[in-house]
Order: sequence, then structure tokens, then C-alpha cells
Amino acid sequence: MKVLELKTIDDTHGLGRRLAGVLRAGDLLLLSGPLGAGKTALTQGIGAGLGVRGDITSPTFVIARVHRPDPARGGRVTLVHADAYRLGESADPRAEIDDLDLDASVDEAVTVVEWGEGMVEQLVDAHLRVRIDRRDDDTRVVTLEPVGGDWAERLTTLD
Repeated sequence: MKVLELKTIDDTHGLGRRLAGVLRAGDLLLLSGPLGAGKTALTQGIGAGLGVRGDITSPTFVIARVHRPDPARGGRVTLVHADAYRLGESADPRAEIDDLDLDASVDEAVTVVEWGEGMVEQLVDAHLRVRIDRRDDDTRVVTLEPVGGDWAERLTTLD
């Protein structure tokens, strides 16, 4: 487990860019934390680091967005950004996750799911849990928790 303190939103973007450097197709990241903690900001940094097309915005109302790699920006892998926040209100959120067909793209994309704990872990054998909390002074405390695979080893390269 790795715990980082990020003083600014730019630091959150920067962590996302650094994290993108260790990501590869087939990776699943589960982002949790209260509203406004910085989950989408972290994903924006990941998208910038992966060199994907389009602006990364919260997918709360569309549930999932697919951002293809942009060769002009050095893009190398697709980013699937999903938000399960509204699915948690459903009687059967796992069925709604199944309807998104995330399993169809999980092997060839980096998949980032906000509010997905308890709903999407079964998509892969290993994943990274990312918890973001925001203090009153706007400092973000980010906890990176590797679950299986080689995540712990990959996280050693992040400062």
C-alpha cells in the first residue's frame, strides 16, 4: 500500500500522469472517495499520460466514456472511464455493470471505474484500489492499494 499527499489539483493530475506510465492494457483501477475528492481529476491525468483523445469529464450521467489513443499525443492504449455512482441506487447494480459490457474491452484497455467497489472486481484477476480523500485545506490523501498481480512492484516506481 502506498499513501501520498497531494497539495493541489495539479499534483493530482501529475499523479495520474505518473500512474499512466505504469499502466497497460488489461489494467483495472477502482476509484473511491467522497464527491469532489478528485477522482475525475486523477483520471484526467491518467488520460493525459496515456495520450488519449477527447476531454476527460465525469461520466456520471453517461455512465461510461471510451477515449481512444491519439497517435499524435503518443497514445498507446484505450481508456475506458466509467462511473458506477448512479448504479449503486439500482436494485441490481451488477446487472447494470454487465449491461455496460466492460468485460468486452477490459483486456485491451485501461479501465478506470469510479464508485465501482463491490461491482467490477470480478472483471480481472488483479486490480488497483485508489482511495482519494480531501482535507479541509484541499490537500488530497491518496491511498493506492494493490490487489494481486504485479501491482505492488509497479507502484514502487511512483514517488
